[in-house]
Parts: sequence; C-alpha cells; structure tokens
Amino acid sequence: MVRSFLSAFGKEARGMHEAAYLLAAFALGSQLLALVRDRLLAAHFGASHTLDLYYAAFRIPDFLFATVASLLSLYALLPVMTRLEKRHPGLMISFLEQCLLVFFVAMGAISFIIFLVAPYLVPFIAPGINDPNLVLLVRILLLQPILLGASNIVGSLTQLRHRFFLYSISPLLYNLGIIFGTVFLYPHWGIAGLGWGVVLGALMHFSIQLPFFGAERSTDRLPVKEMFTELTYVLKLSVPRTLALAATQVSLLILVALASYLSAGSISIFMFAYNLQAVPLTIIGVSYSVAAFPTLARLHAAGDHGEFVRYIETALRHIFFWCIPAMIFVIVLRAQLVRVILGAGAFDWSATRLTAAALALFIISLAAQSVTLLIARAYYAAGNTRKPLYYGFADISVSVVSALFFVFLFHTNIFARDFIEALLRVGDVPGTVVLMLALGYSLGSIAEFLVGLFFFMRDFKIPALRISSLLFQSFSASIIGGAASYLFLLYTGLAGTINTTWLLIAQGAVAGLLGLSVTAGILLLLKNQEFAEAASAFRRRFRDTTGVPIETTDISS
Repeated sequence: MVRSFLSAFGKEARGMHEAAYLLAAFALGSQLLALVRDRLLAAHFGASHTLDLYYAAFRIPDFLFATVASLLSLYALLPVMTRLEKRHPGLMISFLEQCLLVFFVAMGAISFIIFLVAPYLVPFIAPGINDPNLVLLVRILLLQPILLGASNIVGSLTQLRHRFFLYSISPLLYNLGIIFGTVFLYPHWGIAGLGWGVVLGALMHFSIQLPFFGAERSTDRLPVKEMFTELTYVLKLSVPRTLALAATQVSLLILVALASYLSAGSISIFMFAYNLQAVPLTIIGVSYSVAAFPTLARLHAAGDHGEFVRYIETALRHIFFWCIPAMIFVIVLRAQLVRVILGAGAFDWSATRLTAAALALFIISLAAQSVTLLIARAYYAAGNTRKPLYYGFADISVSVVSALFFVFLFHTNIFARDFIEALLRVGDVPGTVVLMLALGYSLGSIAEFLVGLFFFMRDFKIPALRISSLLFQSFSASIIGGAASYLFLLYTGLAGTINTTWLLIAQGAVAGLLGLSVTAGILLLLKNQEFAEAASAFRRRFRDTTGVPIETTDISS
C-alpha cells in the first residue's frame, strides 16, 4: 500500500513538473515577444519623457483591470460553468453571455466616468508630469481593460474546452498590436498612436477567441434570477483575490508617482527593469503556482492533509531550485542582458547601466515573489481567498515606506549614496535615485513572502520545510557557476573592447552557458534530487501532463 501511495504521489509530482514546464514554454513565447516590444520602444524613444508618459498612462487602466475587470475570475467561473454544463450545455453558454453583457455595461459605465474625470485623476498618478498628452493616453487606454476583461470571460470557455494553445496565442497578439502601434501608428498619429496600438492588441487578444465562443451559441436561457445568484457566487469568490491582485498595482501606482518627480526617463528605467524581471517570474513562479493549483484543490477537497503538504514542499523545492540560479545569473549578466535586449537606437549606455542596476535590485525578490504566488494558489485551493489579500497589505506598506526612506537617505546621506552606487557600479551615471524605488519594491515583495510563509505554515499546520539541503546545494552551485561566468566576462572585457550587439550576445551567451554548465555539473556531483526530477520530466516528454487552467492575469506582461 505504501509503495502504491508513493507511486501515485510520484506521478502527481511528475505531472506538476511537466505541466509547469509546458506552461513555461508557452510563457516564454509570450515573454520573448514582450521583449521585442520593449526593445522597439527603447530604440524609438530611449529613457525619455515620451516613454514616461506611455508607462504612466498604463497605471489607471491596469489598476482598473486588476480591481474590476478581473472580478469575473476564471478560477471562480469554472466551477459554475462546470455545474451548469452538467445540467445542460446551453445553460452554461447562456450564463457566459449574460456575464459578458453585465461586464460590458458595468465596465463601460466605470470607464466613461473615469474618461470624464481623467484630468483630475492624472495629477495623482504622475504628479511630477504636466503634459496634456498624458490625459489623452489614459482616455485611449481605458478601452484596454474592457477588451482584456471580456477576453478573460470568453477565455474561460476556451480553457474549459482545453484549447490551451489558442489561449496562449492571445498574449502574443496583444504584444503584436503594441509593436504595430510603435512602428506604424506613432509616426502618423504621434503619442496617440502608441495608445491605439495597445487597444489594437487588446482587441486581437479578445477577437481570436470569439469564433469558438460564437460556435457554441444556444437558444437556452438561464433565468435572470438564477443568473444573478450564480454571478453573486462568482463575485464572492473573486473579490478577495481581485483585491490581492490589486496590491501589486497599488505599489506600482505609488512608486511610478514617486518616479514622476525624478529626472526625465526615470519611469521608463523603472518599468523596463520591472518588465525584465517579470520574464523569469512568469516562467518560474507563475508556471509552478498555476500547475500546482488543480492538484492542491483536489487534495484539500479530499482532506488528504499529508499529501497536500508533501505536494506544497515539492513545488517549493523546485521553485527555489530554479529561482536561485536565475537570480544569481541575472545579477552577473545584467549588463549584457539589458544591452542585448534594449540597447538599440535612442537607448544609450547610461540608460543601459541604470536599467541593469534596477534589474539587479528587482531580481533579488524573484524567489520571494514566486513563492508568494504558490502560497496564494494554496489558499485559493483551500477556499480561502482572503488571506493573500492581507499579506498584500504588507507588500504595499513596506514597498512605499522603504522607497520613501531610501530616497530620503539617498538625498541626505552621501556615504549611503556612494556605497549603493559603487556596489551597483553606477557612480558616474546621473539619475541613480530611481534605483531606490526598485529596492523598495523588492523589499515589499520579500516582506509579503515572509509574512505569508509564516502564516501559511501555521494555518496549514506545516511543522517545518525540509528544504535546507536544497538551498545549500542550489546556492553553492549557483555561486560557483556565477563566479565562472563573471571571470569569463572579466577576462573577455580586459582582452578587448566589446561594443557591438553580436559581440555582446556572444559574450553573454558563452558566459551564461559556461556558468550554467558548472552549476549543473556541481548539482550532478551532489546528486541533487531536484536536478534529477527535472531531467526525468524532460526525458518523459510531458507524458504525465494534463490541461491546466490559466488566466490573463497569470501570463500578461
């Protein structure tokens, strides 16, 4: 019986790893196009006032999407849809159509009000910028959360039918729309063209799924009273989770407002670095937390606490296994990464160095952010959507307070400023105070992780996490591998000038491969369990993989 249990658990764990890697592959495709998008923006505008306007204008629409448009969450919709479909498929389609109608009416009304009061809201999101184009951009971008929110509702049917490949295409189309706006619309329409490119991307995100939704139209109608009962149930489940999602947007909103007081380009630097750190976060943290969710929900529903805890530990081990080397190698290779990805056109060397330094500060919270995502999914699986919201308050409080403190310290304490600039090697670059905002964001994420992990272990009665051996092996191997990469960079830098994109790509690629090879070799010598499990998952070619529901808020960038 014990052998049978271990075999079943092993299959569950392999399935989670393989699902996570499959999700990571889809996420990588979306993130690569997002990096192309950012490279084009950097090349066209550099770290400039124009790009500051563009990124600042997103704060209201993104906040609206996180707080209102995501209320009809996939995780809350799927149980209702499944229950209605068992009664009659037509009732489920009718419910989705009614949800869309309610959504368009509610979001249309809220967006119209914000459209009218935009001139009064904009001074709060970017108080340091006085430019009427910011109001224009905000008004155009108000269409984005409407379209993405509608796409999320329609996408619930796409995922219920296991059309995961179709759903994964949507973010690609969204980024293509932004790229189209940058390349073709901006030259003709100015900054408004950037906004309409975003709207075009959101429209394609929504439209790609419409034919499949329309093909399942039904003449059956769910009674209005029952529809509102089910909708109330969905909202009851979604509201705490939506507010938890809003925590990140609140932090970003306040930090961007602070950045607007700094020199031109500060918002751009901050957001470029934020977007870059979102790549490994999506590939590792989002993929593992989403892949673990279905099994965690099933185990909790079955009352199997022991296996629930074992599954959580397995997911945590692999998140740390991937995050630790990712953090170290991004810090070592940060200048090469930023220069290769963003270094074109108007994006100069000073902007590269500042963005690289901000990226290093963001990336130190990669493991904390990734584990926080898993903790949130574990609470959702247990039917508790409120606790992650409370932990989000720690993120907001620490992010804002620490950012304000370090900005003050940066301006008043010469020793502290010189130490930070020397540590990040940006002492001769102007505008370094923006780095304190990135540091504040990371400290907030780490605080949320520590608070969340403490209460998570208490709430789920987890006595201790058996991951000390993993942390030692992964950290030691990564440090040695990172040192090998750094020495290669140092040697090639001394040997000659590397001043072209292709030479930088070659230098970074060889340094990265060398360091990763050293890290992998050490883990192999140490007989690291996570390394063996990861290799096994790849060798099996995803045979244990099952469909995993994902949401726009999981994979958007």
